[in-house]
Amino acid sequence: MDKRATMHDVADRAGVSQATVSLVLNGVPNARISKATRRRVLEAAEELGYRRGQGHPVPEGRKRIIGLFIDEVSTTPFAAPFLEGARDEAALQDVTVATFCTGSNAALEQAAMELLVAQQAIGAIYTTLITRQVSVPPSFDELPLVLLNCYEKKLRYPSVVPGDLVGGYAATEALLQAGHRRIAHLAGEPVLEASVDREKGFRQAMTKWQVSSHDQLVTSGGWSIRAGRERARALLLDPNPPTAIFCFNDRMAIGCYEAARELGLRVPEDISIVGFDDEDLAANMQPPLSTVILPHDEMARWAVGQLLDGFEAADQDQRMQKIKIECELVARASIAPPRA
Repeated sequence: MDKRATMHDVADRAGVSQATVSLVLNGVPNARISKATRRRVLEAAEELGYRRGQGHPVPEGRKRIIGLFIDEVSTTPFAAPFLEGARDEAALQDVTVATFCTGSNAALEQAAMELLVAQQAIGAIYTTLITRQVSVPPSFDELPLVLLNCYEKKLRYPSVVPGDLVGGYAATEALLQAGHRRIAHLAGEPVLEASVDREKGFRQAMTKWQVSSHDQLVTSGGWSIRAGRERARALLLDPNPPTAIFCFNDRMAIGCYEAARELGLRVPEDISIVGFDDEDLAANMQPPLSTVILPHDEMARWAVGQLLDGFEAADQDQRMQKIKIECELVARASIAPPRA
């Protein structure tokens, strides 16, 4: 008898992420999935004979529990999508997610892992709020493990991170398509991988469009509203100011809005602005901010799906993959053609 198709198989056939397959097949409302993608997923599932739940058998002798470890939950609003995405995806298969906020404390991590092992849990998800390289403690070898928003230098475990470079490219290209050629980039701290990748995406888009990315228009450091306001003000006071600004994050974009208003400029009539992260406040700004989605919800769903598939559908190379989930642009009202 042939092996049963899994969500991993459907994703491969449809050419999408496992998270996207889960959202489509489980009927989760998600406006960011196009009709064409939904159709492709459904057709792939039908061709493979996949049905909901059949690809997620709980390994024999295991309880329907997954442990989610996270280093911090209170410093940013970005922890909630990790927790909610993992919980919602697991609930579709009647699995519970037990969350442990450990602050990267090795003793707390080991104690929590001992609890999960004693409970015969399905596996664990090791999560960091900041995308970065990690060294997974030896105690995590006792259960199947997936890395969420982090990765190891040597790929011992499947991992998923956001596609920050592609997101930076998409944000910059939106400004180029609107007609802008003098575009500034307010980069983040250079020690952050997200900052480095988003700047790379910015420069790649400028190069692709054969537009010079003037070094004086690219500044780095900071992430706050204040940093955005101060750096944008300096750029806008230049005798030859930019006509558009791509910011490392939405908070810096708020600072850009404030600097523009202080100088009597209008968004987007006088200056176009794009952020990154799609924080809740972005859609409620005046005008609503064009930004790039940080796909934490989909990343968490993918991580849960990997554990629930039990890795049985993938060979060794596929299991040890580092997946990047697309950071998609949300175009709102903060982009307009430059003034003549």
